[in-house]
Amino acid sequence: MIIVKAPLRISIGGGGTDLPSYYENYESTFISAAINKYIYISVHPIFISDIILKYSEMERVQSVDQIKHPIVREALRQTGINSAIEISSFADIPSGTGLGSSGTFTVALLKALYTFKNINHNSMSLAEDACRIEIEKLGAPIGKQDQYISSVGGLTRFHIDKKGHVTARPLEMSQHARVDLEEHLLLFFTGYSRSANDLLKEQDQQTKQATTKKSEAPPTNDMIENLHFTKDLGLQIGQALEKNDLPEFGRLMNVHWEHKKKRSQKMSSGKIDEWYDLAMKNGALGGKLIGAGGGGFLMFLADDKRHLRKVMREAGMIDVPFRFDNLGAQVVLHD
Repeated sequence: MIIVKAPLRISIGGGGTDLPSYYENYESTFISAAINKYIYISVHPIFISDIILKYSEMERVQSVDQIKHPIVREALRQTGINSAIEISSFADIPSGTGLGSSGTFTVALLKALYTFKNINHNSMSLAEDACRIEIEKLGAPIGKQDQYISSVGGLTRFHIDKKGHVTARPLEMSQHARVDLEEHLLLFFTGYSRSANDLLKEQDQQTKQATTKKSEAPPTNDMIENLHFTKDLGLQIGQALEKNDLPEFGRLMNVHWEHKKKRSQKMSSGKIDEWYDLAMKNGALGGKLIGAGGGGFLMFLADDKRHLRKVMREAGMIDVPFRFDNLGAQVVLHD
């Protein structure tokens, strides 16, 4: 049996610029952090020719082509596995909550299958293979952030050039600064789960509409200007964190959230805005909704975590303590 775990993530700055419709024209820079909440995949050979899958549903099929789960189907095709295998998945956090679960699932699944088949890989090639399945083969309107941070781990700055090549380097922060940041961040579940694809598809379409206009003038629209600003903001956030300037990071988080809400009317809701305002009135230095928007987790930076946690719990929110994960996708059992 093989068991793999891959970390979920929180987006720190520059998110949204990792879609091909943006980086193929302007390049992308973003910062993301892996956290100690995981998706687990187990792979086990069986003595019959069937393929057995256990996730939120259960499948038992005789061929790869019969598999309903598109990511599992494509991952098995990619690794050449076509029978006599059982695959199970479980997670610390439910899907649709803005922590990159789809990309993380793909990374964990591929690492488990590569280990099962003794296929050589490293963290960067694993992430790129996961992106290829989701973006190229399945046509999902998503970016590369989730796959890369889940595979690489840490608190990491990524850059994507116009050809889609990704480079990664850890933020230059001392261990003390990283712990300090962890000690001042809180995650609260809004209770709303949603698919990110609709919001990302809307962003993707608006970006493509501008970049495909035939004009001598540089293509611009509100979405592209918003993403340009977001990318620059990500650079500023990285500088603030490397200086261990948490008040400035909090201020920039607020700016980030205000601009993120302009991308779509579906980005926030009256209840989310109410919770956000409540946190800011009770000691939060900054905050934003994690992920594509519409639900999931609110993240806040606060000096007095105990007071803010009490206030938000009384308002009906669930806080989820976390730490950063520095290892990325890992094999935890190979027996």
